[in-house]
Amino acid sequence: MLNVNNLSFSYNKTPVLKDLSFKVEQGEHLAIIGESGSGKSTLLKLLYGEYDLNFGNIHWKDLEVLGPKHNLVVGYDFMKYVAQEFDLMPFISVEENIGKFLSNFFPKEKKERTAELLEVVELSAFAKIKVKTLSGGQKQRVALARALAKQPEIILLDEPFSHIDNFKKQSLRRNVFKYLKDKNITCIVATHDKEDVLGFADQMMVLNNNKIEAYDTPKALFQNPSTSLIASFFGEFNIINDTIIYAHQLKIVEKSNLKATVITSFFKGNYYLIEANLDGEKVFFESKYHLNNDENIFLKISN
Repeated sequence: MLNVNNLSFSYNKTPVLKDLSFKVEQGEHLAIIGESGSGKSTLLKLLYGEYDLNFGNIHWKDLEVLGPKHNLVVGYDFMKYVAQEFDLMPFISVEENIGKFLSNFFPKEKKERTAELLEVVELSAFAKIKVKTLSGGQKQRVALARALAKQPEIILLDEPFSHIDNFKKQSLRRNVFKYLKDKNITCIVATHDKEDVLGFADQMMVLNNNKIEAYDTPKALFQNPSTSLIASFFGEFNIINDTIIYAHQLKIVEKSNLKATVITSFFKGNYYLIEANLDGEKVFFESKYHLNNDENIFLKISN
């Protein structure tokens, strides 16, 4: 397992992370969320050994993960890190990039492994294409495949689907996370996208003010958000009578003590997101139908 104990880190005396402790089991999928600047990417780099800790320690199984003061070469063979900047070789093909670090002594296995990963990242048709001609999203997929080539025990992913368009993102996300589960690879992903979390992550960590604000299953945090930050990650929400209420938990009824006036309607596909005025405060709720501006309606909180 990965064991992080009292981790603290600062850039030039500016605290970034304070007293972080958590464990991740072999094969478990942990999602790290937080606002920009909360330390998500920094935490991944610390786990990889790119920086030296100010305090605390990190262990993978019985081995301590150490930074550049202790290692001439950053990183470990059992761990791969996929950053938002892709360190690819532009003048060789996609399949050559993926197979670059696989042994040439086993050409059949190398070919099969490369073909398998091309399929996982949906780039089989681009196997012979030079990387320099690819789009940003395609390069991100090559970087993912190359990180998986030697089947690491743990993989660190920093916004792994941020450059990939919506036409490919959903199926690619399913492919990659299924592959990691099937191979029992521990995955830690830093993300702004709830779709990287819901349905895939076993545990979810929320970073805020340099510390872990919450650590639980995505389901538990979604159903019982303790702070506005957590609720905002999952979707539109309101605070009514000091309680966090998601937009989907407000329903239109014939009569109630929550009378609101419609401000505008946003088409969201299979529903409309309605912005309304409730006692001088903006509220958001979902409706099957478009509502007219200035229309008066009554709302009820449902679970």
